[in-house]
This record gives sequence, structure tokens and C-alpha cells, in this order.
Amino acid sequence: MKRVVVKVGTHVLSEQNRLCKERILNLVEFLVALMEKYEVILVSSGAVAAGYSILKLDKKLLHNRQAIAAVGQPQLMATYNKKLERFGKSGAQLLLTADDFDSRKRCYHAKCTIDTLLENGILPIINENDATATEELVFGDNDQLSSRVAYYFGADLLILLSDIDGYYDKDPHKYEDAKMRKIVHEIEPSELEMEKSAHFAFATGGIVTKLKAAQFLLEHQKSMFIASGFDLSDVKSYMLEGVHNGGTLFTCKD
Repeated sequence: MKRVVVKVGTHVLSEQNRLCKERILNLVEFLVALMEKYEVILVSSGAVAAGYSILKLDKKLLHNRQAIAAVGQPQLMATYNKKLERFGKSGAQLLLTADDFDSRKRCYHAKCTIDTLLENGILPIINENDATATEELVFGDNDQLSSRVAYYFGADLLILLSDIDGYYDKDPHKYEDAKMRKIVHEIEPSELEMEKSAHFAFATGGIVTKLKAAQFLLEHQKSMFIASGFDLSDVKSYMLEGVHNGGTLFTCKD
């Protein structure tokens, strides 16, 4: 059975400064269907958004964001497990940092934990350890984390679900004639240096962080698929039916 990593962004998981439980239910329903065909690992943002409904501090201050995330992480996990219970499934929390991947020993033990969870039908749910991993909260989102999870934990494909429904030849918000690039084999260096953009209060990523994740995986002979997390029809078609209607696949040439 192939192994896949699904990463979902904060914008998809939250609405009006709180978790959007309807979208989370739709996501979980898709994940459960995916688990019938694949071994599935979830990388989930959303701890800050979940915590802010309880602890309303100034998110511009790093230590406040870390405290909010500490409050929000158990709320996020509780929400996931409540939805998973509807389908007879359970999730398990793993909090990782970049240091864990730099340590061969810690990375090995994390992989063993994930392997055991998957063997027993449990959904591993991974997030950055926001209380200690300051770089993630300042510079990126979980895009980079999920690419490392996919590579180091033996997945064949990373699926990114966000407010970005694919990779276009130009900014679709500015140009009506922008066309989606359905398959990408190479990423130009200039594309990795575009200005980072994130238009959501809790989001810290953008298309560049996703391109960097794709570049890392392409360099390691892995693939990545970007699709909308709001409308799951494209990712369902691609993953469950084998039909590529929408979304962008980053993959090496045969």
C-alpha cells in the first residue's frame, strides 16, 4: 500500500477566528476514504486559529502566538478525533521540529511511531511544535514540514490542500487569462524567489513556500499535488478516481 501525506492549511481549517468544523468534517470524510486505499499521514496547521478563540492575545508578538498555539493544539486534536469517531477512526498527535529531522535517532524513532500507528489503522496527525519552533511561526507554514514528513517517513506523494487550488502561469487574482499548470516537472530558480504572499490573518505561507516544498520533493524523486481545501472535488477525483480534473501535480519526468 502506498503512503501519502496530506497537509491542510490554516485558512481551510478556520473561519471568523475559529475552527470551521464543517470543513474539518469534510476533510476527515475525505481522509477516511483515502485510508481505504493508502497509508495516510496528516500534517495540520490550525493551532493558533483554534487557540485564539480562547486566548485573545496580540498575534504579532511571537510569545503570544506560541501561547495561543499551546492552548489551541489540544482543541484542534479534540476536534479531529470527534470527527474521526463518526467513521470509527482515531487520530494520534505528533509534534515535531526541524531539529527532529536533523537528528537521525529522533527521526528514526518518529518514523517507527508513525509506522506502528499506520499498521494499527490510526491516523497520525503532525504539527510543528510551535511552543519551541520559532522559525515556523515567523517565516513559514507547515509546507516545509510536510515535505520533510513525506520524504523522511517514506511517503510517495504529498498533497497540499489550501486556498491555492493549483499553480498558475500568472497570478489568477490579477490576470483573468491565467491558466493552471496541471503538471510541473521543473521549477525555475526565479519562481522560488517571488515575493511571499499570505492574505489571511493566521496564515504565514504562500505560493513560494509551496514551491519550495515541491522543489525539495522533486530533488528527492518524490511528487506533490496542490489542490483546493475548500472544494475537495479535484483532490477526490485525482486520488480516489484517478482523474486529473484540477490541481497541479509536481512530479519528475519518467
